[in-house]
Parts: sequence; C-alpha cells; structure tokens
Amino acid sequence: MKNILLVSTVLLTLMFLSCNDAPKSELGHNETEGVSKTEAPGEDAHGEEGHEGEEGEEGVVAISKQQAETIGLETKPLEERNLGNNIKVTGTLELFPQDRANISPFIGGNVSSIKVVPGNIVRKGQVLAYIEHPDIIAMQQEYQEKNDELVFLKQDFERKKTLYDKGVSSGKEFQMAQSKFRSTTSSVNGLKSKLRLLGLDPSKVAEGEIYSAIPIITPISGYVGEVMVSLGDYVAPQSKMFSISDNSKIYVNFKVYEKDIKQVKEGQQIYFSTASKPNELLKATVRSIGQTFESDPKAIEVLADIENKDKDLLPGMYVEGRIVQGEKSGFAVPEEAIVQEGEQSYIFIVDEDEEPVENKMKYKRIPVSTGVNDLGFVEVNLPAGTPENIKIVTNGAYTLSSEMVKGELEHGH
Repeated sequence: MKNILLVSTVLLTLMFLSCNDAPKSELGHNETEGVSKTEAPGEDAHGEEGHEGEEGEEGVVAISKQQAETIGLETKPLEERNLGNNIKVTGTLELFPQDRANISPFIGGNVSSIKVVPGNIVRKGQVLAYIEHPDIIAMQQEYQEKNDELVFLKQDFERKKTLYDKGVSSGKEFQMAQSKFRSTTSSVNGLKSKLRLLGLDPSKVAEGEIYSAIPIITPISGYVGEVMVSLGDYVAPQSKMFSISDNSKIYVNFKVYEKDIKQVKEGQQIYFSTASKPNELLKATVRSIGQTFESDPKAIEVLADIENKDKDLLPGMYVEGRIVQGEKSGFAVPEEAIVQEGEQSYIFIVDEDEEPVENKMKYKRIPVSTGVNDLGFVEVNLPAGTPENIKIVTNGAYTLSSEMVKGELEHGH
C-alpha cells in the first residue's frame, strides 16, 4: 500500500512540473516573437525614412527630362501683368485697304508662266506670272509704226513752220502739218503709257524689240494669299489673278458696346490675346473710334494699331481684349498653371533649392490665393518669403499633381 502511494505521489509531482514547464516555453517563444515584431516596425520605419530622403522634402516631385518632354511640360518666369477693372471687348484682325492687293491684268491673255505659290514672300515690283496674246504683239507693232511716223511728221511740221514764218508756205499747209504732228504725238504717248502699264519698255520696243508675253507685277510687298489661275487659262481684263497682303501693318477692329463707348478715347491701351497664342498678351493702341453704330450687335467699331514684328498675326483671326481704364498690376499665371484641390489652389515651381540630379527635374508645389481672372490669366498671391524670380509650370501642372499623389500612395503602402 505504501508503495502505491509513493508511486502516485511521484507521478503527480512530474505532471505538475510538466504543466509549469509548458507555459514557460510558450511564453519564451511569444516573447521572442514580440521582440521580432517590435524590431520589425523599427526596421520598416527606418526603411521608410530612407525612402523619404530619396524622394526629397514633402511637396516636391521629381521626374526625368524624358517624362517632362513626353507630357509637354513648359515653364516660364513669373510675370507681372495689368489685370481687371477694364472694358472687355472682342474683335478681328484686319488689313487697311492700302496693305492688300488683288492683282488683275490690264489686257486679256493666256497664262504662259506662274512664278509664285500661296505663302511666298514677294517684293514690290516682283513678277508673279506672264500672260501672252496676239493683241499684245499688235500693240507693240502699232507703237513702232506710229513712232516712226512721228519722226517724219515732226520734220515736216518744222519745215513747213519755217516756210510759213518766211511767207513761202500757205497757212493751210502749215496747220495741216501741225495737226497731224500733234495727233500722232498723242497716239504715240498713249501707246507708250499702255506699254508701261503692261510692264514693257517703250524705248526697246521703239528700237524694234517685240515682247511675246507681258509680266504681271505686284504693286506691294507682302505674302501671296491666293493664286486663282493655272497655266493656259485665258484671263480677261480686270479678272483677279493673285491676292497679296502686307501682314506687318495689321490692325485690330474691336466692337465696343453702346454702354461702354463713352469710356473709350484715342491713345488708350488695349491688351488682347488670340486663339493661336492664348498665353501671350499682346498690346494695341486705339487709333480711331467709329461714328456710326452697327445694328447687330449695337456696337461701334474701334480701330487699334498693333506691333506685328514677327508677322505671325494673320487677317481674320478672332481676338479677345480689354481696354485699360485703370492700371492694376499684379503677379499672374495662365489658368492652366493653377491646380485646384478642394478650396486650396496650388502652382508648381522649378525647385532650385536642392542640388540638381542628373537627368532629373524637381518641382515644388506651393499654395497660392487667387484674385482677378482676366483673359486667361489668374492673379496669384504668393506665400511670404517666396522669391519673385521663380519659374512656374505653365503647362503640365495637373500631370505633376497626379505624379505627386501617385508617389504618396506608394510611399504610404
């Protein structure tokens, strides 16, 4: 019996010890896992901090030069402009009558040669084409005959005048010789003028030279607008063959409504933009103000002179402008440069604070408050301490914003 009790006591003791050892083992294991889990976040945090260092400070996005070219990213220095508080007007670019020419022949003929195509630059007096016709040859022959006859009639008139003065010849003979001489002189002068209008040299024709074709010459310098003939076409007198325009003297024809016309005066400045260059503000000066209203719409024409040194403004272009009433200047950027996130507006600028990285471009996003919106430009107020010589992103700002959001999502993940 004692042996049984001893064995039972030993077994219970071993079981108790076994139960105490198992929790210790599991606890030790869990503590090990706890340490590893505690250390792992430390390692992740360290890794994240390293990633942030590579990307740069918050609000900065870096892209390659190739990416910038792909998205058509453009930058421009921050500019101060005149904005708001002005009369908004619309109009078209036009040419004064003396700066455009529709060229027609003085005599009918067939086109034998064409020397220009639309878009060519031509100078005053340049040959555009040649036309030929038998009537052109006949006119030269008539001039030669009349001119030769005039030489004889002049000698006969001078001889009979001398005889008449001496009382040898009758007055009738003298008067007949005088009449024929004057009549032929008039015919010769008329034919000479016609030959000059046709672009021919009367002195060479008088010497016996006959031209089979006459040149069509431009009376002004400019660009060839239209060519309305082909080789072999018969062109009647006064038929339009070419149009030439001198775009360097282009002006703006604005429409000003009745309620605003009293505020417009000669010499006022007008700022305007075209559809081809919406981000470029051009300048004009009021030249003259019309004195009659158009019925539809009820407006007066206001003509303004502009500078067109590059000659890239073309007649017929539609423009939007404003007549300056009071100078209000401020920093302004194109509408495309503004990125809106909720109620906050941002612009991107070239980040020149950090050291440049090879083949990398860095741009910083800065918050701005906006003001007047005028002719595609928005007035902006920059944060305190922002230098004025910054370069802003004028095209591609929303793409940069998307890249920044994408980078933040990857960083958070």
